[in-house]
Amino acid sequence: MSYERTQRLPTLEKEPQPHTAREAGSGDLEQTTSAAGYDPGGGPRQTGHAGRFWSVRRLPAGIVALLALAAAGLMLYDLISVRAGRSAMSWRRALADEMATTPVDDPKVLAAACVVALLGVWLIVLAVTPGRRGLLPMRQSAGVRAGLERTAAALVLRDRAMQVSGVQSVRVAVGRRKVRARARAHFRDLHDVRGDLDSALGSGIRQLGLARQPGLSVHVERPKKR
Repeated sequence: MSYERTQRLPTLEKEPQPHTAREAGSGDLEQTTSAAGYDPGGGPRQTGHAGRFWSVRRLPAGIVALLALAAAGLMLYDLISVRAGRSAMSWRRALADEMATTPVDDPKVLAAACVVALLGVWLIVLAVTPGRRGLLPMRQSAGVRAGLERTAAALVLRDRAMQVSGVQSVRVAVGRRKVRARARAHFRDLHDVRGDLDSALGSGIRQLGLARQPGLSVHVERPKKR
């Protein structure tokens, strides 16, 4: 199971709750944002290196292997035919003549060179990067490596955020380095709601058991007036 992009779950909403007289008068702010008052490095220390999980990348490897095998097989067949006294294939003679007569600065040659270079860079990037961006490594325990999918982490944190009083709806996006939460509060002061969200989500992130604690950004606003 592998995901290459940050996973974002649909917004979860509560049923509207009645406002009290004091609460209705405290909502002067329309929105508030914080970078979260929790220390990402404050959790348990990680023993040993817990890097990202490497992707097998069967599809790119299979495509390259098949193309290389087809090209090598075709060239080998043509060479054996020539050694056996037959004439070379017409496509190889035409290609050889084209390469002998076409200048290096021809647009076709430059375009082909760019395509080959881009394919080479793509293969090098695939070879030196781990991939599997949707799987977050967890702290190692008794020599066992485990990973948590971003969708699962976002679901857990979203459920925690919905337990905060005053939160009507919330969206949580879990990245490799930061968790971003956008909530709508239909009552209570926005600063109070944001503070409770900071605390609840910060505690939730620590309890996920991730090897690298991500940062946290919380944004709270009032529902749009209809």
